[in-house]
Amino acid sequence: MKRVVADSHIPHLRGLLEPYARVDYLERITAADVRTAHALLVRTRTRCDAALLDGSQVELIGTATIGTDHIDLDYCRSHHIAVANAPGCNAPAVAQWVHATLGHWMRHRGIASPVALTLGVVGVGHVGSIVARWAVELGMRVLLCDPPRAAREGGAGFVTLHELAAQADVITLHTPLTRQGRWPTWHLCDSALLRRAHRCRLLLNAARGEVCSTPALLEWSGDLAIDCWEHEPDISRPLLDKAFVATPHIAGYSLQGKQRGTAMVVEALNAHFGWHAAPVQASTPLLGATGVTLPAVMASYNPLADTAMLRSHPDAFESLRNHYHLRNEVAPPRS
Repeated sequence: MKRVVADSHIPHLRGLLEPYARVDYLERITAADVRTAHALLVRTRTRCDAALLDGSQVELIGTATIGTDHIDLDYCRSHHIAVANAPGCNAPAVAQWVHATLGHWMRHRGIASPVALTLGVVGVGHVGSIVARWAVELGMRVLLCDPPRAAREGGAGFVTLHELAAQADVITLHTPLTRQGRWPTWHLCDSALLRRAHRCRLLLNAARGEVCSTPALLEWSGDLAIDCWEHEPDISRPLLDKAFVATPHIAGYSLQGKQRGTAMVVEALNAHFGWHAAPVQASTPLLGATGVTLPAVMASYNPLADTAMLRSHPDAFESLRNHYHLRNEVAPPRS
């Protein structure tokens, strides 16, 4: 019988694979744990590299997350280990976090309507596309910056990062974390960029913590909404104190997003091993609801409550994340 080692915090998983494999659910996964495993199911907290995988029997790593920067993909390729992730699984939830934050910030700053605002979306993938679509539906002017997409599709419809920084009232970041290549995103948001953002009044980071330079954010005079932090879970207390919204990396933590993430990795296991496990399917669309209004998003989620919780228990970042009460995504309006 195959053996699966799984992060114990992956929801909607227990009982699905037991007809096909021995499954061990672990809080923390070590090299000794995976030595005789054939498959590994993880979240971003488990670094999958030579230190973890050398000498193991692992054939497949499934991460119930959008990103794969915690997985050494070169190592996996060279050792014939398949890697499956869950692209877009929590995109509607992150868009919910962005627009709920936007709505509460507008109320805080006395801004009556989003129509007068220009939103700059940096990274227009699964998440950024929903954020941008909802913003257009709300009447906002929207600027899109995604150099890889612009290179593939042509520049029409896209602006440069410098153009976006100079024109946007609100900037929201949705890039992967990359350190090399033509368009690295590590510290993409630094002091130089923020100096150009002379119109920007609110900056949101629900991408990866290292996309922003913490010292640059601390020096900046605008409002901040931070879900992803450098050096998690040891986050900057001054940044926590400064941010208008400060949440413990839970922007994508919806019930439906978790259902999608688990379903995607279970389906990868089915394809790899020939199993027939039947995961729970999400009740809301992968591409996000249509016809969403700002009051509906704000009614569906209040990021200020999560901010208050993190400020009250800053040392409990990891616990708040692991034991987060999954919210429901904003649903399409009833006809």
